[in-house]
Amino acid sequence: MKIYQVIIIGSGFGGQCAAINLRKNAIEDFLILERRGFMGGTWSQNTYPGAAVDVQSPLYSISSEPYDWSRMFAEQNELKAYTSHVIDKHKLRDKTKLNASVSKIQWNDADKFWQISIAGQDDLQARFVVNASGPLSTPVIPNFKGKDSFKGKSFHTNNWDHSYDYRGKRVAIIGSGASAAQVIPEIAKEVGHLHVFQRTPHWLLPRKDYIFSPWQRKLLRNKTMYKALRSVIYWSLESRVVGFKYSDFLLKTIAQKKAIKHIKQQIKDPVLRKKVTPDYTIGCKRIILSNTLYPAFCRDNVSLHSKEQGIREITETGIETTDGQVIDVDLIVYSTGYDATDGVISYPVIGKDKRLLGDFWGEFPRAYLGTCAPGFPNLFVATGPNTGIGHTSAIFIIEAQMNYIVNSINAVNQRGSQVIEVKENAEERYTQHIHQEMDKTVWKSGGCQSWYQSKSGHVIAMFPGFSFTYERWTKNFRSDDHMFS
Repeated sequence: MKIYQVIIIGSGFGGQCAAINLRKNAIEDFLILERRGFMGGTWSQNTYPGAAVDVQSPLYSISSEPYDWSRMFAEQNELKAYTSHVIDKHKLRDKTKLNASVSKIQWNDADKFWQISIAGQDDLQARFVVNASGPLSTPVIPNFKGKDSFKGKSFHTNNWDHSYDYRGKRVAIIGSGASAAQVIPEIAKEVGHLHVFQRTPHWLLPRKDYIFSPWQRKLLRNKTMYKALRSVIYWSLESRVVGFKYSDFLLKTIAQKKAIKHIKQQIKDPVLRKKVTPDYTIGCKRIILSNTLYPAFCRDNVSLHSKEQGIREITETGIETTDGQVIDVDLIVYSTGYDATDGVISYPVIGKDKRLLGDFWGEFPRAYLGTCAPGFPNLFVATGPNTGIGHTSAIFIIEAQMNYIVNSINAVNQRGSQVIEVKENAEERYTQHIHQEMDKTVWKSGGCQSWYQSKSGHVIAMFPGFSFTYERWTKNFRSDDHMFS
């Protein structure tokens, strides 16, 4: 029976970073499992109109893999090309099993390995498992009354149906977050009428995009220049933590004033201005960067429905609102986000003594360094609880996590052991500290409800501090916080 040293679940940036770092440490006995028929994760899956990154491309990339980006904020097709470039450069296709949807993993304590069950296929075994399925991989569609009765076309932005021609059609988009903010300006130009159902408005700031000239792209291929540009962008973004955590005054007097000015410059109608102006502190929800969303709202063929005109019921022909409107539509687009907190791992995980990870996470998801949980040896969760970042590149955090994951595996191998498990008191101490720090942040005190929070009210998606602090913690491997056997 083949037992892999490491199985990686997911082929997005998390899986790619894991594989690259394993190879840097001379670990070749690994396999990547990808549930879809293609590799690349988020930027291969999300192909909705207007899809683009909202972090500057030179920073939203793997540090060891420079790229001659065409613009500061890359669009989906270029991001997909970049992931393919990384995958091909490191020959990861040969190390990947496609159409491998994990249905369950279970720890075998007698033989010290994880049993990985795959839908419709034979089980696999691995000493270590890295879950890199990502927090934005499980789309959520609220259970609206009558949702299944609608006889028109409907889909989530995560699964955009390009075979459907929305031109000239009556379209409803439910949601007004990051994905909706990109979709709305693109389709508004071509649909007959667009109805946007907004539960809560988001703060917007101008998007300072920039197209790189040919000579600038040539410079980006130089590792030294690339690193220098990354550094400038990184520190400019990192300064935002001062506002998010340490200065409500700065948030309101600088960032929020800038956002209000953005509204006034782009929207003249006072009624519409009121609809798009949040009643919570900027930063409490993810800040959206856009120069095109407000002008789209101003179009004659676009109607913005606030929560006072929310969805009472979905009917066979469209949507009935809470204020009694009956709106017939041809297409409903759900831009309703993901289960990024309670649904960090979408399949059952059974650890020691047949303990379910879902039970350990009963109150809220938690993990040492956002990566490991007591009772679940040799299991690492990339982009796990409290590893999200609201001000800079998520890939920076992923790479930081890899420091800890690789150090953990190396520590096991160097000791001649088979198992590493974080101690219960170490995880408890870490989690308590994280949530104490979280109380100081705008994500906890800003007066909003967001996808950053779990059902328990705990902020799970975000790390409450500077990203370099997290990186330092992951580099400083603490043997005393772990048990080896």
